[in-house]
Amino acid sequence: MKKAIAWFDDRLPIFSYMKKNLVEFKEPKNLNWMWTFGSLAGIALVIQILSGVFLAMHYKPDVNLAFDSIQQIMRNVDGGWIIRNMHAVGASFFFAVVYLHIGRGMYYGSYKAPREVMWWMGIILFFLMMATAFMGYVLPWGQMSYWGAKVITNLFSVIPFVGEDVVVWLWGGFNVGDPTLNRFYALHYLVPFIIVGVVILHIWAVHHKHSNNPTGKTLKKKTDFVPFHPYYTAKDTVGLSVYLIIFCFMLFFMPDYLGHTDNYIPANPIQTPPHIVPEWYFLPFYAILRAIPIKEIGVIAMGISIAILFVLPWLDRSKVVSGRYRPIFKWMFLVFVLNFFVLGWVGSKPPEGIYVLISRISTAVYFSYYLLLPFISKFEKTKPEHETL
Repeated sequence: MKKAIAWFDDRLPIFSYMKKNLVEFKEPKNLNWMWTFGSLAGIALVIQILSGVFLAMHYKPDVNLAFDSIQQIMRNVDGGWIIRNMHAVGASFFFAVVYLHIGRGMYYGSYKAPREVMWWMGIILFFLMMATAFMGYVLPWGQMSYWGAKVITNLFSVIPFVGEDVVVWLWGGFNVGDPTLNRFYALHYLVPFIIVGVVILHIWAVHHKHSNNPTGKTLKKKTDFVPFHPYYTAKDTVGLSVYLIIFCFMLFFMPDYLGHTDNYIPANPIQTPPHIVPEWYFLPFYAILRAIPIKEIGVIAMGISIAILFVLPWLDRSKVVSGRYRPIFKWMFLVFVLNFFVLGWVGSKPPEGIYVLISRISTAVYFSYYLLLPFISKFEKTKPEHETL
């Protein structure tokens, strides 16, 4: 077997490449449990792709058959219920670990030089994830799927001069219908493989400059690094075990908890649901959209709320990388995280009464974090960094 592997590897060095980049690759020796979110996101992506491929074998992308095909998968296909629930619950868990991954990067300054391109790749992945999840939410063709597609695609109408044409192109006609469903199905199947390509670039960037570490120090000594295997494979295995316990609990006991009941009603173009809401992972940005009464400004604010992450490396000008040595930044970040949860909560509520006021205050707090970063970076008195890891 060793001779066969050596013969093959001499002609196509797959095994030696994997050994170099997955086994012998050196990482900082002080990475804590928060660095497991990256590998968990990768595993979540694999689960989504595999379960999606099997679902695609039975799904019918037709407005007259889509809803019933989901019921057919759930009731009559052997193991269909677990694959469908795995895909639905897996989407929520995928976003959960990605949000934690981004939050860890923001706190520990993983976006700072020389890792800006690595950060960009991560934000591009986030955009692609959001697009894929939105198109996937439309496919069951329930009430919330249909009206969610109608509301969100209509946002593109604010683009000057060509907005209406863009909406018609997205719909494939003059209303959300069969062409829309077919386009979203094709793209929902395609984009995950584009995500895989960007993930490879993201990992390549990580390997080129190494992962950041909790101290934020640039490590140069050989003694500051340890091989990825067995040290971090063991740590990631523990993280994966915890992840799978929670995931399996939701999968087997509460598969519909994070969904919306209206999506179990077939799509009806002439009956609007009482309250149109997206999935929970879109709610903070949905709250920002609704907080502003002028549609055009609301759409711009929602787009900027995500796109601003691209310029975060230049907004945060502090020479100290890790947030653990920045006392004011710590409190700012804590307020930012709590406010993000408030935005998610208020995004699930009707846009009326006190909820409108809360969403506007929370939106102001959200953008204040980014606007204050340059000033805090300039005047903040940081704590002394540790000399050793």
